[in-house]
Amino acid sequence: MERGQFLVETSWLAEHLEDPHLRVVDMRGYVRTLEHDGVQDAFYVGARDEYEEGHIPGALYIDWSSDIVDPDDVVEAQVAPAERFAGVMGRLGIGDQHLVVAYDAHPASQFATRLWWALNYYGHDQVVVLNGGLPKWQRENRPLVTDIPTYPPATFTTIPQPQLRATAEDVLSFLGQQGVTVVDARERRQYTGELVRGHGRPGHIPGALNIPREELIDPATGTFRSNDALARMFTDFGVKPEDHVVAYCNGGVAATTVLFSLAMLGYPKLTNYDGSWNEWGARQDLPAEI
Repeated sequence: MERGQFLVETSWLAEHLEDPHLRVVDMRGYVRTLEHDGVQDAFYVGARDEYEEGHIPGALYIDWSSDIVDPDDVVEAQVAPAERFAGVMGRLGIGDQHLVVAYDAHPASQFATRLWWALNYYGHDQVVVLNGGLPKWQRENRPLVTDIPTYPPATFTTIPQPQLRATAEDVLSFLGQQGVTVVDARERRQYTGELVRGHGRPGHIPGALNIPREELIDPATGTFRSNDALARMFTDFGVKPEDHVVAYCNGGVAATTVLFSLAMLGYPKLTNYDGSWNEWGARQDLPAEI
């Protein structure tokens, strides 16, 4: 699998900013957290104000916490229904013919990879992530602008790929199945139960491996580790290329960084449990282990 089908470098983007088939999307946002007595409260927010203060030339803004979520789902931050998702893309001028370049300022690019996953889920595979995101762009003293671009409305056709998104019931049916590997992308303390998110239970989905998404990033450069390094890492964790890998986190966002990295390696069967621990941890009818 060609790494360039998933990642683009800042130098490449700088050379292609004027390409008419390109749509650059700023996905900056945050999961704001407060910890007290072993409990972590989380607040999902966008960063439109930061975008307005300066962004890559030509970039549009999508708020990961509101624009592409389902406001009617009882589980927070679930991917938007097809009609809503297509409407957001079309109004922004992102159509079937466009290559989307997603970036953010997160250390593991998890909001950019969330858009990568969501677009793929709706059948649009012309999407790449900017390696190193905005921090690398800024370190290289590349230009930022404050003007808000507008593009003609476009037709965005959604063709859902159900194999890319799992429900809680799907995951429950996978447990114990040979050839299925469940990966927990949360930090170690949440996986072990030392830290509990919100009103959820401590622990993790039974049998899940813990691969925090930060492990996939080279701390020296802030970019994704090389494919060779990623392959060694996943092998060491026991994730096999022939496995059906189901990843989760708290809200189906950090999990997409794991899935993105596996996709770069050519792993063919990759699924996001979108409800993740926000759903699983709150449901007493589902098993958990510490």
